[in-house]
Amino acid sequence: MGRRLIVVGAGAAGMSAASAARRVDEELSILVLEAGQHAAYGLCGLPYFLSQVVPEVDSLRAYPPDFFRDKRGIEIRFGAEVVRIDPERQIVHVRIDGDIEQLAYNRLVLTAGARPVLPPIPGLDDDHVFAIRTVEGSIRLRRLLDAGHIGHATVIGGGYIGLEVTESLAERGVSVTVVEALPHLMPNLDPEFSAKVEEEVTRHADCKLNTAVKEVTRTNDGLQVGLCDSKAFRTDAVIVATGVRPASVLGEMIGAETGPAGALIVDDRMRTSVPNVLAAGDCIAPNHVVTGSPAFVPLGPTANKTGRVAGTVAAGGDANFPGVVGTAVVKVFGVGVARTGLTLSEALDAGYEAYATDATGRSRAKYYPGSAPVEVRLVHTADGRLLGAQFAGSGDDVAKRVDVAAVALHAAFSVQDLTELDLSYAPPFAPVYEPLLLAAASAASAMRRRMETVA
Repeated sequence: MGRRLIVVGAGAAGMSAASAARRVDEELSILVLEAGQHAAYGLCGLPYFLSQVVPEVDSLRAYPPDFFRDKRGIEIRFGAEVVRIDPERQIVHVRIDGDIEQLAYNRLVLTAGARPVLPPIPGLDDDHVFAIRTVEGSIRLRRLLDAGHIGHATVIGGGYIGLEVTESLAERGVSVTVVEALPHLMPNLDPEFSAKVEEEVTRHADCKLNTAVKEVTRTNDGLQVGLCDSKAFRTDAVIVATGVRPASVLGEMIGAETGPAGALIVDDRMRTSVPNVLAAGDCIAPNHVVTGSPAFVPLGPTANKTGRVAGTVAAGGDANFPGVVGTAVVKVFGVGVARTGLTLSEALDAGYEAYATDATGRSRAKYYPGSAPVEVRLVHTADGRLLGAQFAGSGDDVAKRVDVAAVALHAAFSVQDLTELDLSYAPPFAPVYEPLLLAAASAASAMRRRMETVA
């Protein structure tokens, strides 16, 4: 048998790895093992499938399986569950149709992704409880919505996915209750920016904050949701969006080093601590550019990029991944929020002497139709090193600006460096006084005042 690469997982990272490996070596045998029945789906689009913005679930698929087989020479086996890995003999044990097969590899890439965190709440095994992380679960929920069987839904979790699902359900005419155990929605933002989201969401949904679901029970007319601090209420469906954890168990079984949240530690070439075993996607903790430490940041672009690096290296090519800054943006009804790098609370927890500088500007020239406020927060050290940024405004307006801030973090900019950027201006697109640069100028001034005081 010739050289074989085995990839475990057919998601974004897995198929990126397999495709990158093929570009490096046209003769390499490439086998992808997928425990489920779907490959190369954009799971981030599932909330928009629920809202019917995306009419068909297959629209979320990058390519059909036969494309990978016929055009790229990549074999995908569905229903193939890897139950054991023997790293010394370089063999994986795979359960397919109840039988165990042993498959040899020269290089192995683990891309099993992440799994939903399901709280220990009685009743979450009901068939009207969903975790929007799988194609199958989203199809089941969409069918109930299309049939008009859901008039009220409960979303457990007020993070990115929970709020995207909340918006999608509300757009379908469903009444929604959001339950968040922490004091704020979007707890991965600083409270001042979480408040912008809460203000918007409460216009469209009932928000119960700082409380938790204690049980879900089946009744004659639907489900009953019991909270820890208030009366139970009726609902037709429950969507659990309480975060994810890395699906790193296979790596753990062979002694691979793990880090934050149990994610697999990799170097900049996506190699684990086990020889000939690489990993990519939502199961890893790559380097965080700002802190220099491993970080579990499960985001779609990172899955694709790390998958591409892992596949290239596994096939004998040269590639590296410098790390993440955690850039994310979300649209929640009429508000867009975005972040990159560290929030103020994260920076303080990481041991930085960190400061926040806030500014408000306009999305475009004030007199131009559609001009709207854009709020900016820069997080920085006392001497002006940029640590992170947050934005609130409309979706397009914050997406543009967070990307500039992400580039600045990768380039290790100071707030003074930010003030010197030559950014675009035209009344339909941007104001003369760019909000990001206003915040940077304010931060630079504050930094100089602190230094003068110390001197």
